[in-house]
Amino acid sequence: MTEQSKKRELLGIITSDKMDKTVSVTVERLEKHSVFKKYIRKRTKYMAHDEKNECRMGDKVLIRECRPLSKDKCWRVVNILERQE
Repeated sequence: MTEQSKKRELLGIITSDKMDKTVSVTVERLEKHSVFKKYIRKRTKYMAHDEKNECRMGDKVLIRECRPLSKDKCWRVVNILERQE
Protein backbone atom coordinates (compact mmCIF):
# COMPACT_ATOMS: atom_id res chain seq x y z
CA MET A 1 0.00 0.00 0.00
CA THR A 2 1.55 3.29 -1.12
CA GLU A 3 0.81 6.56 0.58
CA GLN A 4 0.84 9.79 -1.33
CA SER A 5 3.50 12.14 0.02
CA LYS A 6 2.09 15.10 1.89
CA LYS A 7 2.48 18.32 -0.04
CA ARG A 8 2.27 21.72 1.59
CA GLU A 9 -0.82 23.79 0.81
CA LEU A 10 -1.08 27.53 1.35
CA LEU A 11 -3.78 30.20 0.99
CA GLY A 12 -2.85 33.43 -0.72
CA ILE A 13 -3.92 36.36 -2.85
CA ILE A 14 -2.79 36.86 -6.44
CA THR A 15 -0.69 39.99 -6.85
CA SER A 16 0.27 39.58 -10.53
CA ASP A 17 -1.14 37.66 -13.49
CA LYS A 18 0.84 39.29 -16.30
CA MET A 19 2.86 36.18 -17.13
CA ASP A 20 1.70 33.31 -19.34
CA LYS A 21 0.50 30.32 -17.23
CA THR A 22 2.16 31.79 -14.14
CA VAL A 23 0.77 33.90 -11.29
CA SER A 24 2.45 35.60 -8.37
CA VAL A 25 0.80 34.71 -5.05
CA THR A 26 1.37 36.56 -1.77
CA VAL A 27 0.93 34.48 1.39
CA GLU A 28 0.64 36.16 4.79
CA ARG A 29 1.50 34.56 8.12
CA LEU A 30 1.75 35.69 11.74
CA GLU A 31 4.97 35.18 13.69
CA LYS A 32 5.56 35.91 17.33
CA HIS A 33 8.50 38.19 18.11
CA SER A 34 11.00 36.35 20.31
CA VAL A 35 11.69 39.27 22.69
CA PHE A 36 8.58 41.48 22.64
CA LYS A 37 6.04 38.61 22.27
CA LYS A 38 3.99 40.62 19.78
CA TYR A 39 2.68 39.11 16.57
CA ILE A 40 4.25 40.38 13.36
CA ARG A 41 2.59 39.99 9.95
CA LYS A 42 5.05 38.57 7.43
CA ARG A 43 4.51 38.11 3.68
CA THR A 44 6.11 35.71 1.21
CA LYS A 45 5.69 35.80 -2.55
CA TYR A 46 5.47 32.55 -4.53
CA MET A 47 5.30 31.89 -8.27
CA ALA A 48 2.54 29.37 -9.05
CA HIS A 49 1.59 27.49 -12.21
CA ASP A 50 -1.87 28.35 -13.61
CA GLU A 51 -2.43 25.97 -16.54
CA LYS A 52 -5.61 27.55 -17.96
CA ASN A 53 -4.80 31.22 -17.21
CA GLU A 54 -8.01 31.44 -15.14
CA CYS A 55 -6.69 33.48 -12.20
CA ARG A 56 -6.99 37.26 -12.03
CA MET A 57 -5.41 39.83 -9.73
CA GLY A 58 -6.96 39.89 -6.27
CA ASP A 59 -8.35 36.33 -6.38
CA LYS A 60 -7.96 34.22 -3.24
CA VAL A 61 -6.39 30.88 -4.20
CA LEU A 62 -5.16 27.61 -2.74
CA ILE A 63 -1.68 26.59 -3.95
CA ARG A 64 0.10 23.23 -3.53
CA GLU A 65 3.78 22.41 -3.62
CA CYS A 66 4.98 20.39 -6.65
CA ARG A 67 8.15 19.49 -8.50
CA PRO A 68 10.19 22.41 -9.89
CA LEU A 69 8.57 23.63 -13.10
CA SER A 70 11.13 26.39 -13.75
CA LYS A 71 13.82 28.32 -11.92
CA ASP A 72 11.37 30.10 -9.60
CA LYS A 73 8.18 28.07 -9.95
CA CYS A 74 7.47 25.03 -7.73
CA TRP A 75 3.82 25.61 -6.76
CA ARG A 76 0.52 24.91 -8.58
CA VAL A 77 -2.84 26.64 -8.24
CA VAL A 78 -5.25 23.99 -6.93
CA ASN A 79 -8.44 26.06 -7.03
CA ILE A 80 -9.80 29.58 -6.85
CA LEU A 81 -11.60 30.10 -3.54
CA GLU A 82 -12.84 33.66 -4.01
CA ARG A 83 -13.06 35.87 -7.10
CA GLN A 84 -12.17 39.56 -7.09
CA GLU A 85 -15.02 41.64 -8.51
